[in-house]
Amino acid sequence: MIRIYGIKACDTMKKAFIWLDQQGIAYEFHDYKKAGAPPQLEQWIKTLGWDNVINRRGTSWRKLPEDQREAMNARSAAAAARVNPSLIRRPLVEYGGGLLLGFDADEWAQKLA
Repeated sequence: MIRIYGIKACDTMKKAFIWLDQQGIAYEFHDYKKAGAPPQLEQWIKTLGWDNVINRRGTSWRKLPEDQREAMNARSAAAAARVNPSLIRRPLVEYGGGLLLGFDADEWAQKLA
C-alpha cells in the first residue's frame, strides 16, 4: 500500500485521489492540516532536495519574509515546513519503489499501477 501526503482541500490532491480511486490503488492519506508534517520530512528533503519538497509557487511561500526565503536551506526549510506544513509540495507519495512528488498521471501509471 502507498501513503499519500498533502492537504485534503487542495485541487491537485483531489485529482490525485480521483486517479488513485479510478486505478483501484489502495492508499493511506496523511493530512498535513490534521497530523502536521511527518517525521520523515528531513529524509524527503535529503533525498529530493529542499527546493523540490518546498512549494515555492504557493501563497504559504510568498507569505514568508523575503529574507527567510532568500536564506532558505535544507535545515531552515525543514523547520519552516514543521511550523507550516502547507509549504510542502503536494502530493508527496511514498511507495515501495521510492517517492513521487507532485501529480503526474503518466509517471504515476508507470510507478504505481
